[in-house]
Amino acid sequence: MDKHNKLVRDKIPEIIESSGRKAVYHVLSEVEYLTALEKKLQEEVEEYQEDKSLEEMADVLEVLYAICEARGYTKKELDAKRREKFIERGGFGRKLFLEYSSI
Repeated sequence: MDKHNKLVRDKIPEIIESSGRKAVYHVLSEVEYLTALEKKLQEEVEEYQEDKSLEEMADVLEVLYAICEARGYTKKELDAKRREKFIERGGFGRKLFLEYSSI
């Protein structure tokens, strides 16, 4: 028996069961779901930090989209906010590292 005790993608129970194993799971409440998403985000960021792969970047983005929707926003609103901040403050393309500022 493998213990997981974590939020998983929707098709994971089906994938487990198609391999001949049994998947035991339950549906989270909204509060539990948000807590699990926050934990999942940390897990995915850590996996990205270790691997640096496009697959791990996609996992981080998927969790961010889920958090966005769970908090009542759309992906479109998230992207609009990202663009707004890009226009107002720029991106990270110039690779600037601020050492300090003074009066």
